[in-house]
Amino acid sequence: MAGIPQGLASNKKAGLARPGFIKRRDYSSGYLFILPALTTLLVFRFYPIFFAIFKSLYQVSFVGGAREVFVGLQNYASLIRDGTFLNSLKVTLVLNAFINPIQIAISLLLAVLLNSNALSIRIFRTLIMVPLGISLAIASVIWGFALNPHSGLVNSILGLLGIPPQPFLTSSTQALWCVILIATWKGIAYWMIIFLAGLQEIPEHLYEAALIDGANSWQCFWKITLPLLKRVLLFVTVADTTANFLLFVPIFTLTRGGPQMSTNVLMHEAYSRAFVYSDMNSALAIVTVILAILLGIVGLQFKLIRTGE
Repeated sequence: MAGIPQGLASNKKAGLARPGFIKRRDYSSGYLFILPALTTLLVFRFYPIFFAIFKSLYQVSFVGGAREVFVGLQNYASLIRDGTFLNSLKVTLVLNAFINPIQIAISLLLAVLLNSNALSIRIFRTLIMVPLGISLAIASVIWGFALNPHSGLVNSILGLLGIPPQPFLTSSTQALWCVILIATWKGIAYWMIIFLAGLQEIPEHLYEAALIDGANSWQCFWKITLPLLKRVLLFVTVADTTANFLLFVPIFTLTRGGPQMSTNVLMHEAYSRAFVYSDMNSALAIVTVILAILLGIVGLQFKLIRTGE
């Protein structure tokens, strides 16, 4: 081949791209591989969301036979004037205002304390992970027996300490805190594992250099650990907020929203309207409100945690 260097000519014969040029790629096979995941996502995630939003704009009418009629935003306007819904919104926000910082702080603290390969540390780590092997429903039942105001284990221990028995789940002032206790006990091990994975990715030489420069443990945590865990912290914060905003099992199993509606979170209120009072459209409106609030909170968390990154 006249005028073409020997190396380029051999590359051309072998079907290789010339230097300086990018060969166009065919991504069709890649799309085929992710098609099952995309299909599952569309069917089980996006379709229910759009279905809930669409159906929340309708209401059942019994005039001339049972049928659904389009009412626009009337279901949402009714929620704003509904005292039960507003109380459920308040309970949900109070629950998340306390449970999310508590779970994240305890999980991060445990991860920092147990970030070692020593045998004793691994034993403690295994003990803390025991709740992961128990479903939330079973854990709620067990805690229900332990917190029984008459014959529960917790009141028996308090009696030995000279403390009078407590009503726990039957008290409007204590029931929500009991739910926070149960959900925290169940969830901190899971978030601790994620924090541990993030901690083990931090290079050890950064801590060694900081100690040589005279930094103490708190300074190492504040200047090295926390900044390098920012992405992990963002994931845990978003995932934990989502999980706790949709918390339902302990309330349904132990309190059914009581006593005196003190634990009636939005998810339980939506369930009650749909399957107890047969008002599915109003329940879907509540679910849509939950989705909107979650999107707002998660967006705010992204903004706050990424500030100054």
